[in-house]
Amino acid sequence: MENYKQLKRKINELEEELKLYKRFVEHVNFPFSYVDYQLGKVINKERNALSLTVETVKKNNNASSTLKWNIDLQKDYPFEQVEQFLAPIFDLVSHHIVFVDAEGIITLCNLQAANDIGVNRDEIIGKHIRELLNIPDEQIMTLKTLQTKQPLYNCEVLDRYYGIVNTRILYNEDGSIKRVISMFQSLNQMKEAEKLAIAGRIAAGIAHEIRNPLTTVRGYLQFLREQLPEHIVTLIDQLLIPELDRANDIITDFLNIAKPNEAKAEWIEVNHFIQNDVDLLLKSEALLHNVELSYRLDEKLQHYAVYIDKNQLLQVLINLFRNAIEAKTEKSLHVNIETKLHNNLVQIYVRDNGPGIPPTIIHHVFDPFFSTKSTGTGLGLSLSRKIVELHKGSMRVQSEFGHGACFIIELPAYSKK
Repeated sequence: MENYKQLKRKINELEEELKLYKRFVEHVNFPFSYVDYQLGKVINKERNALSLTVETVKKNNNASSTLKWNIDLQKDYPFEQVEQFLAPIFDLVSHHIVFVDAEGIITLCNLQAANDIGVNRDEIIGKHIRELLNIPDEQIMTLKTLQTKQPLYNCEVLDRYYGIVNTRILYNEDGSIKRVISMFQSLNQMKEAEKLAIAGRIAAGIAHEIRNPLTTVRGYLQFLREQLPEHIVTLIDQLLIPELDRANDIITDFLNIAKPNEAKAEWIEVNHFIQNDVDLLLKSEALLHNVELSYRLDEKLQHYAVYIDKNQLLQVLINLFRNAIEAKTEKSLHVNIETKLHNNLVQIYVRDNGPGIPPTIIHHVFDPFFSTKSTGTGLGLSLSRKIVELHKGSMRVQSEFGHGACFIIELPAYSKK
């Protein structure tokens, strides 16, 4: 009697287990086929079918079981999970990739897009695409595709995000739009590369044609000054030689832009670098020019390092600091250097409360030879950005005229763990 109860309980458990398997299969939408040669059975299931079919095949104890399936990522899998899978892959792409739903809400945004536009990638997910781009809706090509249901092929964008945009549409089974996928290829770097290529060609031509005669003239002036009247010597020392030296400095800066010195990179912690190397040099200049210098450093960066040439990055920060001093007005100047960890990047902010940059010229501040100073060469910021780009980083400026300027340096961050 006891054996009968145990047998009945075992049969009930097996029946419940079989029901579990069947209910599980009902929730599997994609088609699959499983062949078990040792049992001599084949299980087949069609897409969206509730039940499966079981067939018999010839047994073969030496053959391995096989499982084949045909998953359609749009039909058989929650697309939100597909996006989660794709996101870290798209983060490796150097172009901007953004997914929006039928309402224009962002469901995926890769790191390159977030970094270039200057937003927090995690915070922009779930927002309308106009909050990412900050341009009128009629200029947003993704929304144009949503409205017309027509994909765009290599469409040139001529607003402040100059480049080429492509869009594609994913549909639901009922024909409604599931996602619009946009990929934007920025051409700004290509424009900058063309400018620097032109600068390089000019630099190669002027280096020997001008520098050597300048050196010769300077040498003869120093030689002749001993034989000339005092007022001519004063003219040589205070005007002619300084002007020759300035011309030579311009050539040197120009050549550095066209062909910068090879970087001698090393692993450093940015906060430590700023607290020691940078502060040591800037503090004396701050005291000399009566400038208030402060720091705000992100503690999370102690777990990250950047691979840079310290001397070259130091040159960039000194250039930015001196630019702030040269733009100083009558009010007291305050310069703040801040670091942040953002989207796997180290960000260095150099802010001042100076007069700021007029909106009419802010897009030209990195152009070679562009300067608003009567004695400036217009090469300092071009060289600074070139140095940052050589370290696989980027540099941009933000400013509200009359309320100071902020230069932002971004460098790849690597975890020290």
